[in-house]
Amino acid sequence: MSIHKFPHNFLWGAATASYQIEGAWNEDGKGESIWDRFSHTPGKITNADTGDVACDHYHRYTEDIALMRTLGLKAYRFSTAWARVFPSGRGCINTKGLDFYDRLVDAMCAANLEPFLTLYHWDLPQALQDQGGWTNRNTAYAFADYAAVMTKCLGDRVRNWTTFNEPSVITFIGNLTGEHAPGIKDTKISYQVAHNLNVAHGLGVQAIRSANSKVNAGIVLNLWMAEPATEATQDVEAANNFWDVNETLFLDPIFKGFYPPAVYEAIGEKMPEIKDGDLALIAQELDFVGINYYSRNVISASGKMNKIPGSAYTEMGWEVCAPALRRMLVKINSEYKLPPIYITENGSAFQDTISSDGKIHDPERTDYLRQHFIQTHLAMQDGVDIRGYMVWSLLDNFEWGHGFSKRFGMVRVDYETQKRTIKDSGEWYAEVIRTNQVRE
Repeated sequence: MSIHKFPHNFLWGAATASYQIEGAWNEDGKGESIWDRFSHTPGKITNADTGDVACDHYHRYTEDIALMRTLGLKAYRFSTAWARVFPSGRGCINTKGLDFYDRLVDAMCAANLEPFLTLYHWDLPQALQDQGGWTNRNTAYAFADYAAVMTKCLGDRVRNWTTFNEPSVITFIGNLTGEHAPGIKDTKISYQVAHNLNVAHGLGVQAIRSANSKVNAGIVLNLWMAEPATEATQDVEAANNFWDVNETLFLDPIFKGFYPPAVYEAIGEKMPEIKDGDLALIAQELDFVGINYYSRNVISASGKMNKIPGSAYTEMGWEVCAPALRRMLVKINSEYKLPPIYITENGSAFQDTISSDGKIHDPERTDYLRQHFIQTHLAMQDGVDIRGYMVWSLLDNFEWGHGFSKRFGMVRVDYETQKRTIKDSGEWYAEVIRTNQVRE
């Protein structure tokens, strides 16, 4: 049996997002977000679910932090709801909203949890969407103001700041396919959103550092390794092109200072408006980068393959392929000059049932995590500088367009009673953290 021992200071944690867990959607002066509007629109969410209550974390955060202590977490990655602090997206601060995050961070520090704060996990204030949302460049400046206020308030306790979570999802799922808020389906708009998000990231990093020069600033990108279906030249070329068009839209401008040529070729006249100085602004030097990984894309000359013979799949329909995580980490480490990496999301949705003993036995999730931890350790042995791992997710939660039908948590949430129950995967993770090692 192989044992994979991690560095003594490796940061084990878990991740959540504001709209997915907080609830209290219109309490204490919070403004409406695009996800409040989207989830209340008939036909958008499975079972007409909304995040109005979600996991009620707004009222139960002390209980959730106690769960984190039980699991032995070293870090907690969370996001703040922009509309809770700025109900209109800009202008007057809602002090009750800011006070909530002040109390939340204090509670984390009291529990010896390292806070990792994400400023934007998809819940744009609806008031800004009404003015064009991310198609309006002014939203980027409003974001920078929001970033500065949050850093000034919490930067004395929060050392690690992330501007955006998964900007490619905002770009393509929110503004190209329309499956997420704000539900737009337009190619040209989606690429303008991508560029404006990049600009907002650059402005946000500047604002964070201006507000507190001692904190760390980064961004979280979701990457799906593109791998050829066979070793045939046509499949290899197709996979390489798929990666260049779909996975480098944020990597290249942030870490190389330009948009990939393949994107120019792919979208042509629908390229966004890029102003002088934008690329230099986007390419701010970062203190860390977060990588979210769930699965890979398998590409043949005829396109993306939906099912791979012999592979296991999660409830999301995503292939379980941990070795592709290692290959992807090695690839980006060799192709970019990266700062230290944190795995900021990795996890799986499976159908959980409560057994007769009152426990949730979820061996598939445990095995998924074990495989991915091992591949991460192997990538570290390959020379990739990985400093920590945040499992998605601490809690079962509102899974966006799927509502409450998909469960990613290491802790089960009964949405009617809000009872929390640690699953077997959570107990297993606690042992990994305690021993700082994974057995193969």
